[in-house]
Amino acid sequence: MKLKVPFYYHIVLFLGLFFTFYLWDIGVGKKYETFIFDKMLFLFSFSDLLAVFAIYTLNFYIFCPWLLNKKRFFFYLLTIPVSLLLFSGVRYVFEEIIIFEITGIHNYVEESREVGFYIRDNFFFGSPAVILSFFSYLFWQFQETQKQNQELLLENKKAEFQILKSQISPHFLFNTLNSFYSQLIGKDDEMASDVLVLSDLLRYVITETDKEEVLLSKEVQFIKNYIHLQQKRFEDQLYLKFSVNGDYTIEKILPSVLIHFIENVFKHGKLNDPEKSAIISIAIKEDFLEIETFNYSIEGENYYSTGIGFDNLMKRLEYAYKDKFILEKTVNNDTFKVYLKIPLKK
Repeated sequence: MKLKVPFYYHIVLFLGLFFTFYLWDIGVGKKYETFIFDKMLFLFSFSDLLAVFAIYTLNFYIFCPWLLNKKRFFFYLLTIPVSLLLFSGVRYVFEEIIIFEITGIHNYVEESREVGFYIRDNFFFGSPAVILSFFSYLFWQFQETQKQNQELLLENKKAEFQILKSQISPHFLFNTLNSFYSQLIGKDDEMASDVLVLSDLLRYVITETDKEEVLLSKEVQFIKNYIHLQQKRFEDQLYLKFSVNGDYTIEKILPSVLIHFIENVFKHGKLNDPEKSAIISIAIKEDFLEIETFNYSIEGENYYSTGIGFDNLMKRLEYAYKDKFILEKTVNNDTFKVYLKIPLKK
């Protein structure tokens, strides 16, 4: 899960801590104000804060997302001495090189600047950077998870409401379609077949899309039915290469994900030009599904921005698959290409 935490939050946190410790020294430590606000003390304290902040940032934005998200806790533990060693180096540069060049004063006496002692001593002073960044990351991750859960619940409620609106007497609808099918069979077999396809498509929308997972075979059949009816709309002037490769008998998938990209091809793509065929390719490889769509866009159409539909799709993908999916969109002049790779469940 990629956290979206404004960077200035961290700056405000550290400035707050810095001034809190200064006030602590005055009120509780009972140190003289002339000592507290001594120029050299302020420089060394602030440089120490910068070193802690540097390691805090490294841990928060690199080590924690890289390892904790993938539950590689042992490897994360190995980064702690690395972080503390880097803290020692950063603090040495700030205090013993930069500040010394400016003021001519070292923070550590000559004996204390011996490499072994300096590193050991700063392992202690650097530990707050690692501890604070670790708990800060867990806090923000918890907040982000709660936020996503609430948003997903809201989206599900909206989807359920829309489904309820579309379910005005679904049994009546299916009975009517079955009646049409019975009347057409033997008289117009092609029309009867189309009515049956429409019935299957509507049944899937009403009964399956509100589930957490559906069989991939049902999702693929829904797409095939959708494309079949679109061919009728285009009166056989639909230039589309559609393919499904691989075994998908028992695999499961998040419902109504693939159809998002299929609908975009039909909604915005140029599909009646034999020289500019669209492509929809679905491939099942091991435990992953890959879908690629390619189409020429209709002149004047612009659907490359995210939009509400795309934002909702991203939230569903992130919630269901975390960081285990890949979604890429490529715009090149008048062509549009999408690639999605998601894990499958059995």
